[in-house]
Amino acid sequence: MAKKRRIGILTGGGDAPGINAVIRAVAKKAILDHDMEVIGIEDGYDGLVRNKWRRLDYNDVSGILTQGGTILGTSNAANPYQYPVKTGKRLELRDVSAVAIGNAKKLRLDALVSIGGDGTMHISNSLFRDGVPVVGIPKTIDNDLLGTDITFGFDSAVYVATEGIDRVHTTAQSHHRVMIVEVMGRNAGWIALHSGVAGGGDIILIPEIPYDPEIVAAKVRDRNRRGKRFSIVVVAEGARPKGGDVVIRRIVKESTDPVRLGGIGFVVGAQIEEMTGIETRTVVMGHLQRGGSPTPFDRVLATRLGTKAVDLILNRRFGCMVAVKGNTLTSVPLREVAKGTRRVQLNDPLIAAARSVGTCFGD
Repeated sequence: MAKKRRIGILTGGGDAPGINAVIRAVAKKAILDHDMEVIGIEDGYDGLVRNKWRRLDYNDVSGILTQGGTILGTSNAANPYQYPVKTGKRLELRDVSAVAIGNAKKLRLDALVSIGGDGTMHISNSLFRDGVPVVGIPKTIDNDLLGTDITFGFDSAVYVATEGIDRVHTTAQSHHRVMIVEVMGRNAGWIALHSGVAGGGDIILIPEIPYDPEIVAAKVRDRNRRGKRFSIVVVAEGARPKGGDVVIRRIVKESTDPVRLGGIGFVVGAQIEEMTGIETRTVVMGHLQRGGSPTPFDRVLATRLGTKAVDLILNRRFGCMVAVKGNTLTSVPLREVAKGTRRVQLNDPLIAAARSVGTCFGD
């Protein structure tokens, strides 16, 4: 009698709407179509290091399509190759990958499905190089993964950010203010660009286009002269002025991505108020963009990605990540995904469209 195949699933990095929909898709297809055993690794790669896991049956993943977060938990501070270990008051980063790989072998996993962003995919590539049969699924609200046109979680984050922009319009108009809306995205401007266009932002500042405070202020003054006594400014957390640096909120030494951006909205607000004399307020969307139920688009995309990952496993396409190219699902090598960050190109058609309707990018 043939051995029953067993796959593991883990979710790494920051949470994003749609993770549970992916877990559901992977597990249901594996169980219903191929009679596989499914193991849920808890708290991302931390679970692989500490051997924290549980079996996932059909009932465990039924009814989670619409839930935000992840039923398995996650961690963005558990890189097995740079694992934080405290010795007294000192924090050291140690390579405990042999422990993680050993635990994967003890679980007798025929494949490990890794759901995450660039940090998670970088770790996945290293584990594959060291003998673990890994298949990746692209997850990040930032939409900054190389090799795929879109990641699940992005549409949901844009929806939340756009709703926030819509809501500040009324107070901006009523009080004749400039309203700054700071959104996430790290070093890529995808969320700011899409939510800014969708929300009718007058000024959109993204990391890929360093801004000139004088040009931003001039746009606000020009709107005021034409009778538009308010302005909406959408700022990506990684935006920076020409010749300047990003604003860092804090450093988390034990994290795989230690730099935490945040606060640029208040900097831009102070610059605008000083240069124009117009009252300015800043709203930081923050983790609101990560929470809540995924949009219908993300539920569908997550289902497609999850079921495609099982196909890759069946075809032994390990060391690859499921990817979206146009309307088609394909796969790309993890080594290509791990090479860097996908950022907004200056010739992106959406930038051109936004400029055509009068949007200022601070340049």
